[in-house]
Amino acid sequence: MNRRVKKIIKYILVAGVFVLLGWFFPVPFAALVLCGLWDVSRNRDLDLSVFRQYFLRNGIGTWLASPINILLDILALPYINKGVYQLTDLPEAYQEEIGGLLKRADELGLARLLEERTAGLPRAMYFFKWYGKNIDTSLSIPEFHNDYRFIRTIGVSAFRERESTSRHFGPFRPSLRVLYCLNEVTDPNAYIKVGPVENHWNTDRLFIFDDTLLHQSFNETDNPRFVLFVDIIRPSYLPFVFDAAVSLIRVFFKGVNGIFYKNWKLINN
Repeated sequence: MNRRVKKIIKYILVAGVFVLLGWFFPVPFAALVLCGLWDVSRNRDLDLSVFRQYFLRNGIGTWLASPINILLDILALPYINKGVYQLTDLPEAYQEEIGGLLKRADELGLARLLEERTAGLPRAMYFFKWYGKNIDTSLSIPEFHNDYRFIRTIGVSAFRERESTSRHFGPFRPSLRVLYCLNEVTDPNAYIKVGPVENHWNTDRLFIFDDTLLHQSFNETDNPRFVLFVDIIRPSYLPFVFDAAVSLIRVFFKGVNGIFYKNWKLINN
């Protein structure tokens, strides 16, 4: 059975499940569809492929979480979700904490320290902290286990040469993603794309965004790239709500965080 036939069968099965849900639970399902339509419309450069990916492919988890994510957007007001951020868009206390972390990562030469540990792996993730939980690793960096006010995840994503992800959505929105290129990149073909926005690591080492938007990372160069991978709780006047949401994610997915990174090699040694 070829790949195209398998894909068609998968779409039919998923559509069949949705028809049954709509038949037996019409009001909740209609509400879920409306939330999904609102949520996916936040993506720029909308076309049929974005809707198909959101409702039928790897965006289904984001769709199912859309009522919660929309509620979090409301609770974050008056901090409007900008989708893509500059560091100066964040409150000053956030800027200071993030800036301190980035400075320390540069001082440590983190890319050099992890290059040997990720050698031979097309894509690797090395976590020091995940949704607020400290991860014991052979590379000891005590500062990364600090009790930060806003930072909840600290890791490094490593791409070897000529390695890229597929387009995908993150599932949950209590946090924002902060990426910071750790090694010197001179080729513009290493970059991240969020809708029509492209951030090329050779011109801007820092990129902050809402990862529930459709995005894709590229390293179409002849050299590896290492990016500090950080999650921060979203700015709001109700930080305890967002912190609780992050903690629930950690507890609920304890021991199975690999489902978020199924195409990556998770390294903790």
